[in-house]
Amino acid sequence: MKKAVIAALALVMGASAVARADQVIVLNSEEASYSILSRGLRVETQRLPLGREPHHLMPTPDGKELLIASTVTNELVALDTKTGERKRTIRGIIDAYQLGFSPDGQWFVTAAYRLDHVDIYRYDGNFKLAGRIFIDGMPSHMAFDSDSKTVFVTLQQSGKVVAFDLHTQLIKWNMEVGKAPAGAVMLPDNKRLLVALTGEDSIVTVDPKDGSVVGRLKTGKGAHNFWPKGDGRHWFLSNRVEGTVSLIDTQDMQVVGTIRIPGGPDCMDITPDGKELWVTQRFLRRIAIVDLATMKVSGSIPTGKSPHGVYILKAPALTPPSPLLRAASNEPDPK
Repeated sequence: MKKAVIAALALVMGASAVARADQVIVLNSEEASYSILSRGLRVETQRLPLGREPHHLMPTPDGKELLIASTVTNELVALDTKTGERKRTIRGIIDAYQLGFSPDGQWFVTAAYRLDHVDIYRYDGNFKLAGRIFIDGMPSHMAFDSDSKTVFVTLQQSGKVVAFDLHTQLIKWNMEVGKAPAGAVMLPDNKRLLVALTGEDSIVTVDPKDGSVVGRLKTGKGAHNFWPKGDGRHWFLSNRVEGTVSLIDTQDMQVVGTIRIPGGPDCMDITPDGKELWVTQRFLRRIAIVDLATMKVSGSIPTGKSPHGVYILKAPALTPPSPLLRAASNEPDPK
């Protein structure tokens, strides 16, 4: 078995750019590193150093770079989204716990969870700071309206959501929505903002015009982060304390599926073919793989300490070169 694994890793490490695009990037937030996994082989191929406390990541509007934010070292590391190779480091991005681009690609926003401020940058391939707004409450996650006029930022400590005008950097409203709000998503109708309450067991629907709570849906303890299924209607939601991922129909506002994932499920991504959901398991140092046809975990791969953000490079997965290399065990490492 060991010889088969070593041979498979040698194939991956010596592969072309197309083969390297089989990679999955996982940020190990308490280890100052990121793991590179092979999607086809379901093994970690490399673990590389990174600035302290990398939590979240996202591609640039042109899709060419993947930005990894390191909060304590105040920098963004850009990887090539096709090959995973490092391209550049952008310094002076202060305490970027969470990051996001407006839909029109002209604005870049970071939430400084540790230092209590929100930074709004004008973006044209470079980052020009337009405004830094200090606000108590631990800025956490964000969502944008569809016309790129407003960014909504959750404040986990104060239990509020704050709306910022992107062009003026002024606060539009700052409203309480529930305990420890985290993940947020604006629905395609641009009339409903969904916010996950990590301090409770629900998500709330917020009116983006004034911040009023107009609906509530129970999902599971520690409702935390969203990921789109890709059809414009259904969203996955990780319930970190409950150890589940809910599938939410946002048209009927119902939970239509539940996936059991132990170990603090958090950030997610879906494979390009739409067949698998990959979910980081914060407390197990692993990432779970969900077969979306069965809505069950089909495997789990060891990573570094406290895996958080995940990004799947958008290319076909490699075919395992040996029948011995099937899905990794779903059980925690024996320690």
